[in-house]
Amino acid sequence: MIISERLSDYLKALECDLPEYLDKLEQQALADEVPIIRKEAQSLLRFLLYLLKPERILEVGCAVGFSAAFMSEYMPKNATITTIEKVEMRIREAKKNLQNIPRAGQVTLLCGDAAVILKELSEQGETYPFIFMDAAKGQYMNFLPFLLKLLPVGGILITDNVLQEGTIVESKYTIPRRERTIHMRMREYVYALKHMEELETVVLPVGDGVTLSVKKK
Repeated sequence: MIISERLSDYLKALECDLPEYLDKLEQQALADEVPIIRKEAQSLLRFLLYLLKPERILEVGCAVGFSAAFMSEYMPKNATITTIEKVEMRIREAKKNLQNIPRAGQVTLLCGDAAVILKELSEQGETYPFIFMDAAKGQYMNFLPFLLKLLPVGGILITDNVLQEGTIVESKYTIPRRERTIHMRMREYVYALKHMEELETVVLPVGDGVTLSVKKK
């Protein structure tokens, strides 16, 4: 918990209800213990979608499709989403969930290793002014070079779960051994975002920590 539980509960209580189909998707994911974007991150994404009005959205890490469905609800009328997922079990659930949403025809699910797919998209000259990354945390640094190619100048890269429940500030020796690799790689990733000449990045203690990176050049 990055902020106090009491403050977090207050902020969540301010949120408006989701459309019924999104609420059902959220409740099912939580019941199945599938990690999905938290209420605070949902609020931030919705705000950014209304503010920036992106016509093309790329999501790295579809899981069971909740965040893609969520973004489709608030994106511009003619916008499209391309979302990537590797885990076969989650791909099956995502396909089932996404085919029933109101704007199903505007969401494309690409199945496979994100590093491979991102490389292919960049080689094809694709660009996405709005990229949301919520995939395997230990792979963020591996994805970053491709994301920079896919992100046009002025585009925004949103990365979720960067503060690791606040443990990112701790010494690696206080972190359980099985989690140390992800801990070190996330610190490396956040440092890279903050120090790259191509990007202007802000780190927000929203949900489990979110970075917003705008491409400058």
